[in-house]
Amino acid sequence: MKRFVWILVLLMAASPAWSANRKTTVQQLKDLLVSLQQAKKSDADVATELSQIELTEELTHDVMESLASYLPGPLATEQIYVLEARSAVLAPPASDLPSTPAPDAAAQKAILEKAIGYATKTYAQLPYLTATKTTLRFQNIVRPAVAATGTHTDKPPTDPNLASGGQLIRYIGPAETHVEIQGGVEILPKVKDQTRWGANGQIALLGQGPVLGVIVQEAQAAGKLNWLRWETVNGIQTAVFSFAVDKKKSHYAVNYCCFPSTAQVGPRALQTDVTWENYKATVPYHGEIFVDPAAGIVVRLVTVAEFKAADVVHQEDTRIDYGPATVGGKPLVLPVRTIIDTEVVTGGQDFAGKYSTCRTLFTVDYKDYQPAGAAH
Repeated sequence: MKRFVWILVLLMAASPAWSANRKTTVQQLKDLLVSLQQAKKSDADVATELSQIELTEELTHDVMESLASYLPGPLATEQIYVLEARSAVLAPPASDLPSTPAPDAAAQKAILEKAIGYATKTYAQLPYLTATKTTLRFQNIVRPAVAATGTHTDKPPTDPNLASGGQLIRYIGPAETHVEIQGGVEILPKVKDQTRWGANGQIALLGQGPVLGVIVQEAQAAGKLNWLRWETVNGIQTAVFSFAVDKKKSHYAVNYCCFPSTAQVGPRALQTDVTWENYKATVPYHGEIFVDPAAGIVVRLVTVAEFKAADVVHQEDTRIDYGPATVGGKPLVLPVRTIIDTEVVTGGQDFAGKYSTCRTLFTVDYKDYQPAGAAH
């Protein structure tokens, strides 16, 4: 993992066009890399090939590491890392799933009852903690839809990279912050972020994100919490349940910063004044919950927010992995990693039909959990 991150830090060069439209299994990905290596393709060529793939199965970290010898350079390494993260909400290949038969209805109900009790009581009562949060940002780099000066003409950009769908999803950089967590949920910062999000060509996710107890309660209330499969996570055979929550029952709030909102100025409205506004909405969603059947502990949560075609946000897929940590001498299960895959319209509502979409991928790691108030 460290080797991959070290290589990613070096990657800031220009890159070819992005086009994720070739549905590919993990085995087909392996076969492609073998053929590209045999053909002695360059690092840029391999990166371009990988950028045009949309995996239909999860590329696990172990499999990604096993493919390292087929990658000719840092650009291809970056793209395989992106494929791993973007496939995080998918099921692994069927051959990697346990062959254990599904439990009967009574056993499924018993596992669910344990999970619901754990998520809504045990997990929700976790103590007030602090942690170090490290976020890596990846993005198909497009120039801002509106200049930072706050004005633009009533024409979409002519950048050929935008016309072709944007560029490769590239590593932008890291951000490390000190965060507070209550009941297993990160507390939103009280100090206002002064970054010019939107105008700088990037987005910020300002919402709290999926809250385990709330998700489980809403899925239960919606009556759409159903057995899906067995899956091995960190050596544990976990019970995976699917769920869906419609808009009427949903409290899943999204808050993205920022998008341009325009007002006409001048006699011919040749220019517009631009203000930057958040996109806020409560949306329906679906996903999966992964449960240790013996203890009822939730080890992974996947949520897929659902948006309308006219929304400036088109996608928000989130996976949260939970793992053991000893804090203040007590064993706890806490968030250890979150992956968020997003797609937004860079030009906001006024120009949604004219501007290209921007894909941003976040990988977030939590470490150094301590009781709140403890010295660092």
